Amino acid sequence: MRITRTVAGRSRRVAVLATTGLTASALLLTGCSSDDSDSNESSDANGKITLTVADYGQFGYKEAGLFEKYHELHPNITVKEDTTADEKVYYPKLLQQLNSGSGLADVQGLEVGRIKELVDTKADQFADLSKVIDVNEFVSWKEKQATTADGKVIGAGTDIGPMSLCYNTELFKKAGLPTDRKEVAAKISGGWEDYLKLGEEYKKKAPAGTYFMDSASAMFNAVVSSNAKQYYDESGKPIYKESPSVQQGWNLAAEAADKKLTQGLAQFSDPWKAALRKSTMATVACPAWMAGQISVNAGEANKGKWDITTAPGATAANWGGSFLGVPKAGKNVEEATKLVKWLTAPEQQAAVFKAIGSFPSNKGAYDLPDVKNATLPYFNDAPIGQIYADEAKSIPETILGPKDAAIKDTISTQINNMEQRGTKPDDAWEAATKAIDKVIG
Repeated sequence: MRITRTVAGRSRRVAVLATTGLTASALLLTGCSSDDSDSNESSDANGKITLTVADYGQFGYKEAGLFEKYHELHPNITVKEDTTADEKVYYPKLLQQLNSGSGLADVQGLEVGRIKELVDTKADQFADLSKVIDVNEFVSWKEKQATTADGKVIGAGTDIGPMSLCYNTELFKKAGLPTDRKEVAAKISGGWEDYLKLGEEYKKKAPAGTYFMDSASAMFNAVVSSNAKQYYDESGKPIYKESPSVQQGWNLAAEAADKKLTQGLAQFSDPWKAALRKSTMATVACPAWMAGQISVNAGEANKGKWDITTAPGATAANWGGSFLGVPKAGKNVEEATKLVKWLTAPEQQAAVFKAIGSFPSNKGAYDLPDVKNATLPYFNDAPIGQIYADEAKSIPETILGPKDAAIKDTISTQINNMEQRGTKPDDAWEAATKAIDKVIG
């Protein structure tokens, strides 16, 4: 989500995979043809239209050159993007604009951690995209997340976050651990418990000043993301206090903090970015969009020192993902829906993946060469197209709740307190539950 930015459970990508050679190619980009007629009321005297897109973090459209391409296809339309770095700043502003009915862009980015709340409370303020996009083109669970009980679709899927594990091969080698991605996968095949065991092995011979993982809160989010039932049940009841996935993630995070396996850095913070640059952390839980974060913040000096393997365990996981919605109060609703359809088509999602590594939610992109054959030179030519596509095919359908993002953020904050301040797990959990209960009522 989409990076940041962030909702703790889903940070979006803030930077390009600059060193991977991933740039938008001359694709046969499908969509509305350039001779489509336009009768939009907001066009100027010359019939020119400006479409505005508001999003957060990094959606990749600029890097993939898609707005320029759309202008080539539609000479009378110019697309302008307004990006907010942090989604936690973006979302409250979006709610204010929806409540007032003013200040909205023609197209708005919507974070997966917020989508249930928007579906439940703001659906009538978005255009219905069910007749605009083919929901069957997307992975089966994606469009369900943005669909109301009566079948209205308020958002077209952009990316998803199939899980992997990114690891620093240089640090692994110095600690006496295997560096081959298949061998690493075998070491953690039993799940996140095996991941912590590998961390204990790393710690025995770890280079001075380095840590096995960046953040126990990141591991927590990865663990929870591999389960269909997380913070809410099917009836919409909050169950985070007794949720097995939350309990498992919390206990593993507490163990990691207690054993000093983590550097305790909040992801996307300046210290976290500096740690990547200085190579002080050996592993990062790695949804698809995270590769861009690592390559940009670790920098050219660390190219070739990182690799990617499958996530711990046999259960697929998704962390993150976003949507594009069209507010009814926008000035160019009809043209905005056409733009959304085009941006979320297979060819354009493949172009974004090639540009910044955000993995497509549109299944039609998976067989395109830019996705199917994709590798990352920065990560020792890791076959990310294969790794992420295999993971995406078996991701469980997650039960979403209206305050998923707030719950994730609050729990992550308290895990950070365990790491950074030495807060006892019971005290941290009590603080988290008190704060969450105030939010969810």
